[in-house]
Amino acid sequence: MIGAAGVPELVIADGKAARAAIVIGADPGEWERRAAADLRKYIGMMSGAAPQIVTSAPADAPAIVIGSAAAAADAVTRQALLDRTKKDALVQSDAISVRREGNRLYVAGSNDESHYFAVSWLLQQWGCRWYMPTAFGEFVPEHRRLSVGRLDFAYAPPFEIRRYWLAWNGDTTGADEFRHRNFMSEATAPGYGHALDQYTAELAPPGGTHFNVPFSAPGTAEHVAARIEADYAAGRDISLAIADGSYVNEDPGDRALGGDYDPYMLKPSLTDAMLTLYNNVARILRQKHPDSASLLGGMAYVNVTRPPLKVRTVAPNLVMWIAPIDIDPNHAMDDPRSPPRNEYREMVGRWSELMDGRLAIYDYDQGMLVWRDLPNPSHHVFARDVKIYRDQGILGVQTESRGALATTFLNLFFRGQLMWDPDADPDALLEEFYPAFYGPAAAPMRRYWGRIYEAWARTNVTEHEYPAIPAIYTPALVLALRDDLAAAEAALTRSGHRSRDREAYRERMRFTRASFDAIAAYVETVTAAARDADYEAATRAGEKAIAAQTALRTLNPLFTSPPMGGEEQSPAWLQGEVRQYASFRGLQDGSSGHLVARLPLSWMFKVETPLPADWRYRGQQGPGPASAPLLDEEASVGTGWRPVRSDLYLQGQGVLAEGGQSALGHYWYRTELNLSEADARAGAHLMFPGLFNESWLYVNGRLVGHRGYDEPWWLTDYHFSWDVDLAGHLRAGVNRIALRGFNPHHFGGMFRRPFLYRLVPNGGSGAGAMPPPSGH
Repeated sequence: MIGAAGVPELVIADGKAARAAIVIGADPGEWERRAAADLRKYIGMMSGAAPQIVTSAPADAPAIVIGSAAAAADAVTRQALLDRTKKDALVQSDAISVRREGNRLYVAGSNDESHYFAVSWLLQQWGCRWYMPTAFGEFVPEHRRLSVGRLDFAYAPPFEIRRYWLAWNGDTTGADEFRHRNFMSEATAPGYGHALDQYTAELAPPGGTHFNVPFSAPGTAEHVAARIEADYAAGRDISLAIADGSYVNEDPGDRALGGDYDPYMLKPSLTDAMLTLYNNVARILRQKHPDSASLLGGMAYVNVTRPPLKVRTVAPNLVMWIAPIDIDPNHAMDDPRSPPRNEYREMVGRWSELMDGRLAIYDYDQGMLVWRDLPNPSHHVFARDVKIYRDQGILGVQTESRGALATTFLNLFFRGQLMWDPDADPDALLEEFYPAFYGPAAAPMRRYWGRIYEAWARTNVTEHEYPAIPAIYTPALVLALRDDLAAAEAALTRSGHRSRDREAYRERMRFTRASFDAIAAYVETVTAAARDADYEAATRAGEKAIAAQTALRTLNPLFTSPPMGGEEQSPAWLQGEVRQYASFRGLQDGSSGHLVARLPLSWMFKVETPLPADWRYRGQQGPGPASAPLLDEEASVGTGWRPVRSDLYLQGQGVLAEGGQSALGHYWYRTELNLSEADARAGAHLMFPGLFNESWLYVNGRLVGHRGYDEPWWLTDYHFSWDVDLAGHLRAGVNRIALRGFNPHHFGGMFRRPFLYRLVPNGGSGAGAMPPPSGH
C-alpha cells in the first residue's frame, strides 16, 4: 500500500484482477496519453492484471482519474496545481497533484508533460524505477496487491528546465521515455546552441573571422538585429550563443569596456563586450516589436564565462546559459579541495544576481572517459551542486552527456531525480538500486561500484579526458574490482532465483563484466605505456581494450559510443591512442629504432618561481636560456626539490600552485642517465611520449631543444609527444638531463615515462603527428 493508513484501502489490483479503471480525457495531449498507457502497462507488470483505459469514470467502481480528466473532475486537484504552479514562469512551470478521495485516485499535472510526471511519481511510490534507458535499466517490482491509503501529495520542482541531450553520436533509443519517467522535460530556453557566427561572419575584419568582430559596436548590433528581426517579430525564440571557440579582437570600444582575465581560457574576458551586443540587439528589436514574446538566448562560455564588470543590467527578454567547460567537473562547488569550483560558485552567484531568474546552467556530465568507456560517475558532485543552484534561483539545468552507459551508468538517473527534488538522497537511491538491478549479486556489486565511487570522491583530479585516468583507475583498484566481480558472478550462478528478473540480472552482469574488461584492459595499456615505457606490451593491451570496447557495443549500442567516421584515428580516441603506441613500439623493437634506455620513473622536481597574482598568459615564450643555472643546486628535498613520477601529470600527483590552482609557471624536472661509451657515441633520440606544456630540454647544463606548445592543452593535436635529437650532446658515463616546462594552467608536465632510442638508418622516427580531433 502507498499512502498513510487510517482509511479503508483503495484496491487497484488484487489477485491478478484489476479493480480500478484508468480514466482519461476525451482529447488527451501526447504525454497525457502516454501516461495512461504506461500506467496500465506497469500496473499490469506489477500485479498481473492490466486495468482498462476509459474516457468516463464508472459510477461506483474504483478509478484512477488522470491528467485533464482529473483536473476537470476534482476542484481540490485544480486548486493544488494552481497553488504550486509558478505564476511568472519564463519557460514552463511543472506541478503535480496525486490525491485519493473515496474510490477515486486523482493524478494530474499543470501541463501535458506534468500529467506524465504525476503518473511516474505514483508508479515510483509502488517501487518502479528506470535507472537507464530501455528495459535494460528498468525495475518493476511484483505486487500481488496494489492499493492506496490516505494520500494527498502536491509538489512543484524548483527548476523550470530539467533535461539532457546526448553528444558525440550517442544512441538515443529509449531516451525520451527515460527522461520523462525521471521527471525531465523538453522545456528549455534559447541560447545553448552555438549560433552567433551565423549572423556576424560577414562582419569579420580583413584577415579575421567571426571571432574578431567588434561586439560592442552599434553597427554589429544593427546587423544582427536585421538578420533576426523576422523571427523576433513572429515571437520565435532566438539563440545568439557564441560560437565554439575563444573571441579575440582589438576593437577600441570593446577594449574600453575592459574585463578581467580568464585563467582557465588563458585570454582576456570579453563578457562586457558580448553583453553590450546582446543588450543593443534586444533594445533595437523591442523598440520595433514591443509586443513580441520572443526570448533571446546567450551563452557564458569560454572567454565569455566570467561575469561582467561594467554591464550592470540586461534586457528583460534575455536568457543566459553559463557553461563551465573547463572548470573542474570532478568536485562540488562547496568542496574546499577545489579552488576552481569555489570560484565557479561565486561566478554563478554574480551571474544569477544580474540575470534575476533568467540564468540557466549548461551542465556537463563530462563523460570525460567516453572514448575509453570507463565509468565516470558524477552524482556525488551534482547532488551538492544542485542544492546551490536551487538556492541561487537558477532557472534550470540542461546536461550535455554521452550515449555510452559504460561511461555514464547512473549519472542521468541521478540528474533527473535531483533536478526534480534537490533534497533526494543518492545514497538511499543506491541502496535501492543494487538489489533491484543485480538481484542475488547485490552485495558484491555494492562493493564493486562503491570502490569506483570512492575513487572518484577522493580524487584531487581537476581536469578531464584520458590523461587523468591513471590518477583514478590504478592497478590496485582493478585487482579489487576483479575480486568483487568474481564474487558477484558466483552469487548469481549459485542463486536459485527463478523470478521473471533472472535473465535481466544475467544481462546486467554481462554488461558489468564487459565494462570491467574495458577498465582492466585500458589500465593495463596505460600502465605498460606510462609507467613501464614498454610499447610492445602497451600495444597488445591496447588491442585488448579495443576488443573490449567492441564487445560492449556488440552487447548493446547503448553501452558505448559508436565510431566517429575516422576521427577515432586521433589519439583523442582509444583507437588513435593505441595507434600512437604502435608507432612508439617501432622505435623500440628495431622496426624504425632500437631502445637504448628507459629513463627513470622517479625524477626530482621543483617549481622555479610561482606565478604572481596579476600574471597573464601571452602565448609561447620561445627559445629559453642557453644554460640551466638552477641545476647547480643540490637536488635534495631540503632545497625545494621533491621526487615526482614521470608517468602521471603533475597536478594528478597533487603538485599545485599556491592557493590550490593548477597554474605552476616555470618548473624543472631533473634526472641522470648513465651511458656506455658505445651508446654515447652512437647518438640517440630522447622521446617524451606524453608531455604537456612548452618545454626546454637541457643535457649536461646546455640547451639542446625547445618545444613550442599551444595552450590551453586542447588546442594541440592530442599527440602530446616530443622527440629530441641528442646527437653530439651525450657523453659516456653520467649525463644530467633536465626538462624545464611552463604550465599556465590545467595539465602540466610528463604523463608517460621517457625513453632513449637510436634510429634505424633510413627508418624514420615512426612517431609522426596524428590528425587532430574535431574539437574540444
